Amino acid sequence: MKDEAFQELLDSVREGGAILRGEKKPAREFEVPEVEVAQLRKRLELSQQKFATLIGISVRTLQEWEQGRRRPRGPAKVLLHVANSNPKAVIEAVHPKETKRATRRTAARRVASG
Repeated sequence: MKDEAFQELLDSVREGGAILRGEKKPAREFEVPEVEVAQLRKRLELSQQKFATLIGISVRTLQEWEQGRRRPRGPAKVLLHVANSNPKAVIEAVHPKETKRATRRTAARRVASG
C-alpha cells in the first residue's frame, strides 16, 4: 500500500474513532423512522412465525419487539422500514420462488372463476 493511501486510511479510522467517542460530529446522519412491528405484521396478515422467517429473525426476537421490551436496530430497523413502505418488494426479494408460485395461483384462480 502506498504511503499516501495508508495515511488516508489511518486518518479515516482516527476520524471514525473520534465520532464514536463523541469528540466529533459525523458529516451526515440518517434517521430511520420507527415501525410498529405488530401493526406491520398484522397488516401483512402473517403469523409471528411466518413474519420472523420472512425477515430472518427468531420468533422470540419478534415477540420482544412487539411487546416493547426491545427495539429493532441497524439493518433490521431499515428492513422493517422498507417492509412497511413496500412489503411486496421485501417478499419478492427474500422469497422470489414463493412470489412466483403465488402469482401463478392467483392467475389460475382468475382463469377458473372467469
